[in-house]
Amino acid sequence: MTRMMQDILKLSVSERILMVEAIWDSIAEDDEKLELSDEVTELLDTRIEAHKNNPSEGSSWADVKARVKKQF
Repeated sequence: MTRMMQDILKLSVSERILMVEAIWDSIAEDDEKLELSDEVTELLDTRIEAHKNNPSEGSSWADVKARVKKQF
């Protein structure tokens, strides 16, 4: 484990969450620099089209979140 990770893990959970949010915001600001592979783009397009064709299929975010929480 790197020294940086050791220092990060010494922070409280709320401080680490704030750090993650700051990191994520910095990534989002540079999102135009991110390139998706053709395979990922095709997969996303397929899923968007499937949702447009049948929007009632699938799970709500609340349902997905509840299922994930049950696993832990």
